[in-house]
Amino acid sequence: MTQPPSQQPPQGGFGAPQDPQGTPQPPQPQSPPAAPPQMPPVPPQTPPPGAPQTPPPAQPGYGYPQAPGAQPGYGYPQAPGQPAPGPYAQQPGPYGAPAGPYAQQPGPYGQQPGYGYPQQQYPGTPAPGGSGSGPFKGKPAVIIGAAVAVLLVAGAGIFFATSGDDDEKKPVAKSSSGAPDPSTSPTVDQGDGKGDGREANDDLNAGRKDGEAKVLWLTKNDVDLPRNGADVYGPWIVGDTIVKGMYRSVVGYSVADGKEKWKLPLPADMCSAPGTATADGKIVIGVKNGTTDRADCADLQMIDLNTGKAGWKKSVKKNGTWDLLSDIGLAISGDTLTVGRTSNSNAYRVSDGKELFGKPSGNCQPFAFAGGPKLIAAVSCRTDDVDNPQHQIQEVDPTTGKAKWTYQPKRGWEIDKVYSVSPLVVSLTQREEKKWGILALKENGALRSQLISDKGDNPAVDCGNDFSVFGQQLEGCSGLAADANTFYMMTEDDTSGTGRTNKVIAFDLNTGKTKWKSAAPAERTMKPLGMEGGKVLVYLEPSYDKGGAIATIAPTGGAPEVVLQHPDSTTRIENFFSSKTFYVGGRSFVVSDRVSASNDEEEKEQTTMMAFGK
Repeated sequence: MTQPPSQQPPQGGFGAPQDPQGTPQPPQPQSPPAAPPQMPPVPPQTPPPGAPQTPPPAQPGYGYPQAPGAQPGYGYPQAPGQPAPGPYAQQPGPYGAPAGPYAQQPGPYGQQPGYGYPQQQYPGTPAPGGSGSGPFKGKPAVIIGAAVAVLLVAGAGIFFATSGDDDEKKPVAKSSSGAPDPSTSPTVDQGDGKGDGREANDDLNAGRKDGEAKVLWLTKNDVDLPRNGADVYGPWIVGDTIVKGMYRSVVGYSVADGKEKWKLPLPADMCSAPGTATADGKIVIGVKNGTTDRADCADLQMIDLNTGKAGWKKSVKKNGTWDLLSDIGLAISGDTLTVGRTSNSNAYRVSDGKELFGKPSGNCQPFAFAGGPKLIAAVSCRTDDVDNPQHQIQEVDPTTGKAKWTYQPKRGWEIDKVYSVSPLVVSLTQREEKKWGILALKENGALRSQLISDKGDNPAVDCGNDFSVFGQQLEGCSGLAADANTFYMMTEDDTSGTGRTNKVIAFDLNTGKTKWKSAAPAERTMKPLGMEGGKVLVYLEPSYDKGGAIATIAPTGGAPEVVLQHPDSTTRIENFFSSKTFYVGGRSFVVSDRVSASNDEEEKEQTTMMAFGK
C-alpha cells in the first residue's frame, strides 16, 4: 500500500510559555497558531546534584505546542482535560517574568505529592502519532518564530514562541552515524552467494559530469512485505558492513559494493531497535513474541553486527496487568541495554543478557531512555491529576540504574525527546496548553541555557514517521548536530521565493542566543547530519534537477562547502520518499526508512539504499 505523504511538518511549532491571559491556543492540524505576546527571558535556577532540597524557585516553562497523543506520566497517554495552568501561572518569576517549569530539583526517585499513577483512557489503543520530533508524533517538529523570540527557562534548552501564517513544510529525515570508517576491501559473500548489490558501471553513471561522485551501488527491495509495508530499522555501520533490519530479517551489506554479506531471519516482526550498537558491534533488537495481531513486542534478540550471528534471546517479563500494553523503547549505553515502556523499565547486559536492574521503588518511574556516551532516563511521577503530570530527567548509572542526578521541570511539562546526550539537549511538551520547548543541562544536571530564535526563523527537527502504541522512543531525531558549546538545527523550508530553501542555525549552549546562520544554496534545502573534523556536516537535499551533496559548514559559520556532490543524473532515484543519510569514510549512504508500495511488482522495484563515492 502506498505510504501516506510525509512531506508536511506538524502543525504548531516550538511554543514559548505565555501568561495565562495571553497563551495562544495552538491550531488543530492544518491550521497554524497565532503569534503569542512578548515575554522577557527568564534565567532558570537549578541546584547541583546533592544540594539540599529547597522549595521550588520560580521558573519559566518549556514551550513546544504539543499535538494530541504526547506521552504523559509513566508514558500513558492521558485523557484530555481542562488546560493546566501555564508554566508561568500564579508565581512571579525573577526579573518580573512569570514562573515556569524550572521547579525544585529533587533527589533520585524523590517522592511526589498526590496519589495513583496517571492512567490512560483507552488501554491498548494507538496514540494519534508516531515518533516525530517534539510533540508531533510522526512528523518533524517545527519551531516557528514569533513576533519576538522568547527565551524560556526549561533546564538549559531552547524555547520558541509560536506564530504562524506560513505554510508548513516537512524536511526529510536524515542522520549521520558515528561508526568507524569502513574498510575499502571488496566483499567476500558470506550469505547465499548471489548478493544484492547493483554494479556501478551500469547506466547509473552514464550521465555523470566532471567533479560529481559515482554511484557506487544501489539495492532494491527483495522482501515480500505485508500490505501496509514495513519500517526500516537502522542502519548501523560496523567496520565494512552496513546493517539494517526490516520486517522479519536483519541483513548486513558490504559498504564497498552493496552485496549481501549475511542475513539473519527472524521468527516474527522486528518491532524495536536502539539507535546505536556497542563499541564492538553488538546490538539487541525487539521482536514480537508471535505472528498474530495479539503478539507483544516482548522478545529481545542479541545480534553481532559484524557476523550476523544471533546471540542470547529472552523475553521481557510482564510486570503486572498493564505492562507491555505499550511499545518498548530500546537504548544502549556501554554494555547496557535498557527496555523502557509505560510504567515499567529494566536493563540487561548486552554481552550476556544478564538482567542488571529492574523497576525501581518509589513514586517516580523511568519509562524511556536515550543511550550513547551516557544513559539518560525520562521519568514520570505519581500525581493526583492525570492531566497535570510530573516528569523528571535523570542521568542513571548504566550498571545499577541509580540516578546520578535528577532535574525536575514544572508540573505539566513532559519529556518528549533527547536531541543530544552529550551535550544534553532535551525537548519537552505541555499537552494541555499545546506548547513545546527544548532544554539543555550541564554535566551535573543543572540548567545551562535556553535558545532564542530570531524573528522569522522557524527551526525544525525530524524524529521519524513510525507509529507507536503509547510507549516512547527518546532517540532517533535527525536534522540536528552538537559540539561542546553549540547546538545546530535546520529551519523549516521557506517557499516564499522561487523555490524551497532553508538555513542552518547555530545556537550558543551557554547563552541560548543565535551565534550565526548559514543559508542553503538557492532553491536548495539542507539539514545537519553531525560533526566532522570540528565542522558541521550537512546534507544538501536533492531537488528535481540537482543531485544531493554532502557539505560542511565552518564552526564560525559561512556558506556550506561541498565535499561530495552526487550526480544530477540520478536525482530522481536519490530523492527517496523518506530516508536517512550517512557520511562515513568518504562515502555517503542514502537509506530508505520505509518500504511500501501499492502492489507486489512496485514493491520489488523500490530502491532501498544508494551509496556514493569518488
